[in-house]
Amino acid sequence: MSAGQSAAAEAVAIRARARKGVWRRIQAWLGVGKAIRRADAVAERWERGAAAERATALLLKPLEGLGWHVRHDLGMVGRKENYDTVLVAPDGTVIVLDTKAWARNAVTTLVGGRVCCGVEDRHGEVEKVGRYANRIARAVGVPEVVAVVLVHGSPVAGGYLEARVPGLPRPVYVLTPSTAVPVLSDAIRYRDPVRAAQAAAAVDLVLRPYT
Repeated sequence: MSAGQSAAAEAVAIRARARKGVWRRIQAWLGVGKAIRRADAVAERWERGAAAERATALLLKPLEGLGWHVRHDLGMVGRKENYDTVLVAPDGTVIVLDTKAWARNAVTTLVGGRVCCGVEDRHGEVEKVGRYANRIARAVGVPEVVAVVLVHGSPVAGGYLEARVPGLPRPVYVLTPSTAVPVLSDAIRYRDPVRAAQAAAAVDLVLRPYT
């Protein structure tokens, strides 16, 4: 499945459900109806997320020519969550990367150790990515999966944050599009194509295109 496909499909489904029935279709045509306006607002958020995921895919595309294995829009059998991007680095390190589309007029920073976008506390979203990392590590059979949050829209203070979350041995890295590829690339100190291929095969065995 391509990047952002499931998010875009959810936006279409939300709009369709809001317009189900003749009267709702008439309201939509007239541009009225509170339920339809609320649904459209939710659908727009999903569409922004899908666009951000597509931008992430374009950003990471060059890594594939450098020995990285990159997968988008994945799910795990028996679980509802969607993993935006999973990467296997040339040394075999597994990374789960979650794409966010946050407000452009607010800076993402750490406030008391918590990730905030302007005045909004977004640390719960960061902790969720940490849980994804632990879940994927257990499923794939590796000691650790690195967690990354890539923020589109909102500038990240200093271009790079390290956010501590419970249950992870290392921080969740919060990056911007301009710092993502350099930070990921600089973290790789050696190449082990055999180990990387084995890790990618293990990822492909347990994570499938999201439906």
